[in-house]
Amino acid sequence: MNRLITFEGVDGCGKSTQLKLAAQWLRGRGEQVVTAFEPGDTSLGKEIRTLLLAGEFVPVAEAELLMFLADRAQHVREKIQPALDSGAWVLCDRYTDSTLAYQLAARKLAEGAANLKDMLRFAECGVSPQLTLWFDVSVTVAMQRMKKRAEAGEKATRLDDEAASFHQRVAEAFGHQFEFNSGRITRIDAEKDINGVFAQVEQALEAHFSLS
Repeated sequence: MNRLITFEGVDGCGKSTQLKLAAQWLRGRGEQVVTAFEPGDTSLGKEIRTLLLAGEFVPVAEAELLMFLADRAQHVREKIQPALDSGAWVLCDRYTDSTLAYQLAARKLAEGAANLKDMLRFAECGVSPQLTLWFDVSVTVAMQRMKKRAEAGEKATRLDDEAASFHQRVAEAFGHQFEFNSGRITRIDAEKDINGVFAQVEQALEAHFSLS
């Protein structure tokens, strides 16, 4: 059974915190859970992540897309598919929806290049999410959270440092994806406090997978 759940949203939406809480909750129910993230969750992926996000070498938009797809293909083959085959739940921080939002929409690569979506599916190696949790938050709130993280000493990535207009295009793209994929994507109101957000996550998991 495919139990790949992806956690998506703009930077600062709180998805990483909620993924950890969801993993803890599922393990408390006796489930086998593997947590994952993109980019950089394999040995090869770590090198790709450094090239992508450190900012020392800035790839052009087309190269950036191809690097994210290379990371995903390695990730699926090396970690995600084996975990699913073992019967585990896989909770992944970012997946194809992020590439659609950041590279195809915010970088405007989708304009006049419909075949790029076929490339995204190719990089998934046949593994698509059973459920995607979209943590919907305004760009203003998200950027305030990112500022607090920076003040707390967390180093920002190259994508974190993009202009507000870039993050706004990302947010709008996630909204459009939800409109067209409401059967797979569940919207989570991420402007609530941590407990309020997790209550929605728990409800979504229980409903989608018929947990009781």
